[in-house]
Amino acid sequence: MSKVLFLGLPSHGHVNPTLGLVSELVKQGEEIFYFSSLEFKEKIEAAGATFAAYAEDLNIFKPDSGDGSDDPMVRVITSADKIIADILYQIKDHSFDYIIHSAAFPFTKVLAPLLKIPTVSSLAVFAGLRDFFEASDTAEDPFFPGMQEMIDAYQQTSQRINDTYGVQLPENFFQLILNTGDINLVYTSRYFAPDEAYFDDRYKFVGPPVFERKENMDFPFELLENKKVIYISLGTIFSNHNHELYNIFFRTFADQDVVVVMAAYEVDLSGFDIPANFIVRNYVPQSAVLPYTAAAITHAGMNSISDLVYNDIPFVALPLGADQPLLAKRAEELGAAISLNADTLTPETLRLAVEKVIDEPGYLENIKKISASFREAGGYKKAVEEIFTYLGKDKLQDNK
Repeated sequence: MSKVLFLGLPSHGHVNPTLGLVSELVKQGEEIFYFSSLEFKEKIEAAGATFAAYAEDLNIFKPDSGDGSDDPMVRVITSADKIIADILYQIKDHSFDYIIHSAAFPFTKVLAPLLKIPTVSSLAVFAGLRDFFEASDTAEDPFFPGMQEMIDAYQQTSQRINDTYGVQLPENFFQLILNTGDINLVYTSRYFAPDEAYFDDRYKFVGPPVFERKENMDFPFELLENKKVIYISLGTIFSNHNHELYNIFFRTFADQDVVVVMAAYEVDLSGFDIPANFIVRNYVPQSAVLPYTAAAITHAGMNSISDLVYNDIPFVALPLGADQPLLAKRAEELGAAISLNADTLTPETLRLAVEKVIDEPGYLENIKKISASFREAGGYKKAVEEIFTYLGKDKLQDNK
């Protein structure tokens, strides 16, 4: 049995893909010490890990919960030495054999050399994001508002970390949120991934993060029986990106003979007249709803696309940011989806696209090709096998 330090990023899109990995490792006798935020404590413990809370919130995707005066990325950077010191304090009485970390966990490059143990990176985002960030380095204009403040804060923090731990951080902050490990688990198939030159033998394509999570099933499934169901989700990060999209969804399907299940995570829809054929929830048990679903509209996050493809659900993509345009483009290239521009979307365009992915058999046929490649990739058992092979551990036990 080995003891594993798991450094997660507190975000649904980063935690959820790792729960099956944790569960499989625990079945194989590994002991997992998993850092995250309290929001994910129950999920992480249900998967079999020991939960540990970060002293500071590392969720760089959400705005500041205070007065909103500071940028969340700047807040994380300026708190770096406190976060690192707290992690080291909490693990001071433990001895770990290896680290598994979210590729976006920003302080692996400090902790790994201090602990001197192997690292496994969990890529819950599309690997092609590297091109996205490299392009930002050469842009003449600032990558986003407040970037100079972030750069200044990073330089100061880097110096403090170097003075304290003798570890030199990369010059570019974005290199911290695309951390590779000694091996790298990519939650898709090689077929679905683009032909990126940097995919060497350290990248292990293990298929999508399909895991039966213990979810809240308080949902009116009886309303979906014998109905054409359209499922809409814009995820948890970009759900508030553009409120006009929700108005378009309502206008598109209000008079249609369908039931629309829509996840609207922390979105205030009180100003909208929600049609009677819509079921709107802050949270939807996605894996349980998909068996009823005829087609989906998605922001094209990696986890969402994986779930849709794995369940053979035709979909229309509305990429909103991060790796989503790359994922949507790849799905469209493979003939498995239609990708639309969220900024120019109209009810008519959306309605026609949904009808097309349902009615034209080619979309489902191509989805099934990707789905087959997902299954062939091996899943979490394959991921654990790759970790054990790299570490020179015994082969997996048969825990059927």
